[in-house]
Amino acid sequence: MTGLRFTCQRGCINCCDRPGFVYLTEDDLKRAAQFVGMTPRAFEKKYVYRTRHQMRFRKPREKQCPFLLEHSCSLHPAKPTQCRTFPFWPELVENRKEWSRTGEYCPGIGKGPLIQIGTAMELAEEHRRFAKNGD
Repeated sequence: MTGLRFTCQRGCINCCDRPGFVYLTEDDLKRAAQFVGMTPRAFEKKYVYRTRHQMRFRKPREKQCPFLLEHSCSLHPAKPTQCRTFPFWPELVENRKEWSRTGEYCPGIGKGPLIQIGTAMELAEEHRRFAKNGD
């Protein structure tokens, strides 16, 4: 692939409504806490599940993420790295079939300006570092 087209579509939460967890870095935690006007400690106590090796949002029974609204993310300006880098995850940008498959539920794939593959790969590498290190 030499380039990809992608732009988020207003009101779309399809990527947020997929099964799974939203993992966080320490910076993600601090940024989100500041955005909602809480201390990192209070934010973590209310919204985060932490183990020795990872941290993720607690998952409410009725939705995938505590900040997911009907047609938007209430944390959007401070969203975690995992969310911010979607769909430029390594497993998607490095595999045309996976990119196309993701386009089946993500209406932003194939739309918008052409994003050079180098830029997409930089975002994918950021996600790879996040996934490996958790920060």
